[in-house]
Amino acid sequence: MRLAILTDLHANREAVEACLAHAQRQRADQYAFLGDLVGYGANPGWVVDTVMDYVARGALAIQGNHDYAATHSERPGMHPEALHVLEWTRAQLSPEQAGFLAGLPLMQQHGHALFVHASAWQPEKWEYVTGSAQAMRSLGATSCRLVFSGHVHVPALYRLADDGRLGTLVPEAGSCIALDPRYRYLAIVGAAGQPRDANNAACYAIYDDSTRELCFFRVPYDHGAAARRVIAAGLPLVFAMRLIEGI
Repeated sequence: MRLAILTDLHANREAVEACLAHAQRQRADQYAFLGDLVGYGANPGWVVDTVMDYVARGALAIQGNHDYAATHSERPGMHPEALHVLEWTRAQLSPEQAGFLAGLPLMQQHGHALFVHASAWQPEKWEYVTGSAQAMRSLGATSCRLVFSGHVHVPALYRLADDGRLGTLVPEAGSCIALDPRYRYLAIVGAAGQPRDANNAACYAIYDDSTRELCFFRVPYDHGAAARRVIAAGLPLVFAMRLIEGI
């Protein structure tokens, strides 16, 4: 099975459409959406409807902190501009869409793989896995050989040996990496809807469970159109600029 993994879609229709079209050309058989379907962007309803449709056809979906905040009164550690977008987002969502987001699980396990938005260690705390200590905590919270996550908007791959040594790799665009069954891995696939590594092309990955190959992709899309939607919706300009600058 070739599994396309998208995370941090952030209500960015143009980016999501481009990633899904690219994944189809790459012969993806199934899809996983690792949270933050909403927040920052101007098309929350369209993105949620799209993911709901994929889930109805067998895809898995995980709840992210923005999905949680858009459907609950608690707003975990968010800055004022993000909170402003979430209030706007709540008004855009239908009861069905809001119910779908609120009901998403924090984690799902399929075979030897665990899917989570942030860290497998206390996922409700939304810890950012930005280095070795956080990666070890996440891997240490599960016996799964593979952990797929997002949240930090920058792609990364961590490899844990049985003797406790942890290696780190920043995957290059278009790189395919064979995952050695002797090791455990934590893969952060990067943000589809709001990349933050100075590259404005959307990120996603495909994992082939027959070859154990993980491919990281960057997909150019019309980020100018997405930014104009943000401005037209009256959302903070900073979120439009992030799409253009990729930071």
